Amino acid sequence: MVLSHNILDLGLSDYNETWKLQKQLQSKRILGEIKDHFLLVEHPPVFTLGKNASKEHIISNLDDVSIIQTDRGGNITFHGPGQLVGYPILDLNHYKRSITWYMRELEQLIIDVLFEYDIDANRKKGLTGIWVKNKKIAALGVRISKWVTMHGFSLNINPDLNYYEYIIPCGIKEYGVTSMAKIMDSEAPSMDEIKTKMKKRFTKNFSSYKN
Repeated sequence: MVLSHNILDLGLSDYNETWKLQKQLQSKRILGEIKDHFLLVEHPPVFTLGKNASKEHIISNLDDVSIIQTDRGGNITFHGPGQLVGYPILDLNHYKRSITWYMRELEQLIIDVLFEYDIDANRKKGLTGIWVKNKKIAALGVRISKWVTMHGFSLNINPDLNYYEYIIPCGIKEYGVTSMAKIMDSEAPSMDEIKTKMKKRFTKNFSSYKN
């Protein structure tokens, strides 16, 4: 059976407001009142902490950057303009009831999009996210309730990477972060172009029952 999604482009949106929307959509999806959704968004600069994150991973506070404790998995990360954030609200009962499967599918989604730009992105054994050599280009963190997902991934297109110097991203000291712009020598595609490719790839990868 082919599944359809409601894909929403929220533009630049406050983190807390988007989080509130996710929770509303997740609740409605659990009740079967709506179909699956996929939210695409950029956030103003913000540091977010996962449920198990340590505030020791905040190296220094910035006056213009909020720090928000969230209910997702994962550690601390940065969101800001130039970074594409995707929040799938999916009922995994229609796919596969496996958190591991879902995380690998999200990773594959990002790998597939980056492949279109000849960027050799891969997983790293024992770690979550997407890497180009030894630098992380995309982070993942999700929350699942009654097999309905929220939160998701962030892909660095052309954000200000200097913000990462104020945290230990994902609690990992030994590896750095990168972006499409850095890899492509500032020739990164526009946010709108990446959104278009992400929408098409998401629709293809999450289009049918997997069970």
